[in-house]
Amino acid sequence: MATTDRFDAIVIGSGVSGGWAAKELTEKGLKVLMLDRGVMVEHGEYAHEGKSDAEIPSRDIMPQRLVESDYFIGKHGYVSPAKIQHHNNDRLDPYAYDEGSKFYWIRPGAVGGKSLIWGRWSFRWSPEDFEANKRENVALDWPIRYDDLAPWYSYVEKYAGVSGSRENLSYLPDSEFQPPMPMNAPEKWVKANLEKAFPGRKLINARLSNLTEDKPEQGRTKCQMRNQCGRGCSFGAYFSTQAVTLPAARATGRLTLRSDAVVTGLDYDPAKKRVTAVRVVDAKTGAAETIPARLVFLCASAIASLQILMNSRRPDGRSWFDGSGTLGRYVMDHIHRTHAYGEVPGFTDIVEYGRRPGGVYVPRFRNFGGDDGSGFVRGYGYQGSAYRPVALPEGFGASMKHGMRRYGPWRFGMGAFGECLPYEDNRVSLHPTKKDRFGVPLMVFNVTFRENELKMMRDAREQGEAMLRAAGLVNVGSDEKEHVPGDGIHEMGGARMGADPRRSVVNKWSQAHDAPNLFVTDGAQMTSASCVNPSLTFMAFTARAADQAVKQVKAGVI
Repeated sequence: MATTDRFDAIVIGSGVSGGWAAKELTEKGLKVLMLDRGVMVEHGEYAHEGKSDAEIPSRDIMPQRLVESDYFIGKHGYVSPAKIQHHNNDRLDPYAYDEGSKFYWIRPGAVGGKSLIWGRWSFRWSPEDFEANKRENVALDWPIRYDDLAPWYSYVEKYAGVSGSRENLSYLPDSEFQPPMPMNAPEKWVKANLEKAFPGRKLINARLSNLTEDKPEQGRTKCQMRNQCGRGCSFGAYFSTQAVTLPAARATGRLTLRSDAVVTGLDYDPAKKRVTAVRVVDAKTGAAETIPARLVFLCASAIASLQILMNSRRPDGRSWFDGSGTLGRYVMDHIHRTHAYGEVPGFTDIVEYGRRPGGVYVPRFRNFGGDDGSGFVRGYGYQGSAYRPVALPEGFGASMKHGMRRYGPWRFGMGAFGECLPYEDNRVSLHPTKKDRFGVPLMVFNVTFRENELKMMRDAREQGEAMLRAAGLVNVGSDEKEHVPGDGIHEMGGARMGADPRRSVVNKWSQAHDAPNLFVTDGAQMTSASCVNPSLTFMAFTARAADQAVKQVKAGVI
């Protein structure tokens, strides 16, 4: 059935990118319909916010029976009973994970998408990140440079709120910062010793989309240091669609939001080269409808957006949006699961109160401007913190209870996130026969890390230990677990940006080459991956694309 409602634009997805698209398009005068397949979660209506673990099922520990079952996110989803309602139910909505290579697709399951569950580490990309593909003759050159995105970084940072310290580093540009969350005393000690032992390397404050100053004009209060962000935050202290962009879009009176709305594909007019409608299934009733579309912003997250694009097919089965033959290819995620750790001597008279939602960061120091002899290209950074756990129980009875009132030594740990190169055969596709309950073909993943990424993590492990030992930590060690694409939850690529329609899916405005009224502004558009968390870049790209789209609408081009 076809709906009779008329909207100027349809936004698919309500996460970091979708929220910004709705805000920008409505504030610029467009009537917008936002569609999200997840359940509705209103700001402030967070089921487990502020509760102690004793008030949460299973004391907020995933029951072993659930972990051992086929419930995928119980094993790989960084999820606990307090946060599970914000995640996809992968028993109900599975994917064909077992038919290709191993890939951890961690999906949200609520309006707000990953903005409810993300880690909030927020970094600008550097000029180097936009230039490396061309310099190294890797994959495809970006059609833009850092200066094209810099004003949009500033725009979204001022509104969203990013805390951090100004460092004046060319390879990690500063943002429009609120004051940083202070380092604790052992972190300051590690910083001083590490930077002295390794001139040129830095240990800096985390850069987080967590407020350290109130934003009363948005009804948001600074972080309360509970570190329960994934449960939801009624204070609006961290950036989420619910707290930041959705209220702004609703305030215009031009937004219609529909939850439980599963987009299965896009209708296309090949003569006009335009998307004509969005196909939707109601997740509760199963009713299908077709909604006419003048302008579409596809922001469902990288893999989900690729699924929609690939399921929008010609009579011969090919996607309408794959004129380049690159759709679904060059998929990337950050490689991680490499850690270095040790004990900080002293500071036994100090404990830390509150729970900061972040810590410290060691920016990339490898291969700037070319090969530094490390044996791989690109680089990695470390996210870490110093903390003092309670003493481990010893013995039994009263002596054990009293012993557990003490604290153990201060510890410092950091984990590496490294850049994955864009490989043509790192791809996703639709399963030829298996479909989900809405009739959409399941996803098949053939994405692997290669020798360049594995060498990078071996170096990260060696350098991590070396830095901590040189900084004076004791009992230093490291570990490295299995590296699985998707595990970083920073999926990128598959509908890459480029100037040549024969080699890319979207242009420099995030606008589809094969349909100028379609904009893809989530991670699917990325042409390379950098080594820093990508969400802030998605926000900037989305605001920039929305500005361009509205200009084209007003000019009659769209």
